[in-house]
Amino acid sequence: MQFVKLGLLAGLAVGALVAAAPAYAQVTLKVWSIDGNDRPGIADTFSKEFDDANDDIVVEYRYIPFDELVNETLRAFATGNAPDIVSFDNPDFALFSSRGAMLDITDRVANSDIVSKAEYFQGPLNSVTWDGKLFGLPKYTDTIGIFYNKDMFAAAGLTEPPTTWAQVVDYAEKLTDPANNVYGATFSARAGEEGTFQFLPIIQMSGGDANKVNTEGAAEVLDLWKQMIDNGWASRDVLSLGQWDSTGTFNAGNAAMAISGPWEIDRMVEDAKFDWGVALLPTITEGGERSSALGGFNWGIMSTTQHPDEAFRLLEYYVSQEDRLFPEFGNLPARGDIALPVTGVEKKDAALKVFQEQLQYARPRGPHPEWQKISKAIYDAMQQALTGQMSSMDALNQAQATIDTIFN
Repeated sequence: MQFVKLGLLAGLAVGALVAAAPAYAQVTLKVWSIDGNDRPGIADTFSKEFDDANDDIVVEYRYIPFDELVNETLRAFATGNAPDIVSFDNPDFALFSSRGAMLDITDRVANSDIVSKAEYFQGPLNSVTWDGKLFGLPKYTDTIGIFYNKDMFAAAGLTEPPTTWAQVVDYAEKLTDPANNVYGATFSARAGEEGTFQFLPIIQMSGGDANKVNTEGAAEVLDLWKQMIDNGWASRDVLSLGQWDSTGTFNAGNAAMAISGPWEIDRMVEDAKFDWGVALLPTITEGGERSSALGGFNWGIMSTTQHPDEAFRLLEYYVSQEDRLFPEFGNLPARGDIALPVTGVEKKDAALKVFQEQLQYARPRGPHPEWQKISKAIYDAMQQALTGQMSSMDALNQAQATIDTIFN
């Protein structure tokens, strides 16, 4: 379909203007994302701005719920009705890249005056890379650390946040106060992607990764998590709670520590009626290898687009606005060259610095086109160990057997 945008010049008759104005075909770009359902988001906001500023391109934006995005895009690609640009959760990106569904933009990025690979953290960049080529750009990113209640720490004689997982357990025992319905720690170990999101960094810290999960260190930390649950230092609800609800117990003063991410900062500033701080995710051994979960979404141009040049122009606009990600939308840019704003809220500014440091250690989930199967093997093992169905190592060995069939 062709459109023509015409401007009216003051003092000229409409008919004369239409006769004189050159008509040209406009390019229409379709953009799909999960933003803009209940409030303005990154994709819908930036897409509208680009549409308003460019007469030669019309941007048609479509909101799609998170749970439907992957399947809806797969169907659209198979039937020749795919959008020009789509943003996926980063572990889902490899599914499309490996199937030839995403446009290789390696050369376009290399020749861009706006986009620079060198500015991105390695983890987010790896999540849009397949077979050595770049098939997308990070949209935003997030990761996890450990929040702690400074008031409760002071009351228990603790002056610093824990630095190892063994220390987390030791602190959790000291901080648990059943009389006041306070648990020492909370986290999300549910049977789903959020559970994998919180446990995979443990596997990576122990020398493993998505293809190698049955490590001694991972089994050791699972045993520590089970110890906290069995002893009542963490609620059994961690087996079913997502990250938002789990952290809500911390905000309410019912847990002294919480594993969560920067998406919680604004809610914590509003809801937490106590002094709090955030620290880097604990390691398995003192001074041991660091890792952290890599969250966030990626942009990509579908390989079926009829307008790759115009679509890349739109991607460049998205990138040019990334200094607005946190101030306007509460999301962290996936680049180290963007200075996070100084909000003037001491706890908030301190937390942002910690999470930006943590991003240096964040590693992607995968990338692998069969990520969902790999993730299920990981969170099933976690649940089996924490509920006592199997020993931690037996559960991880079982998961490894499943994962071997996927990788091999």
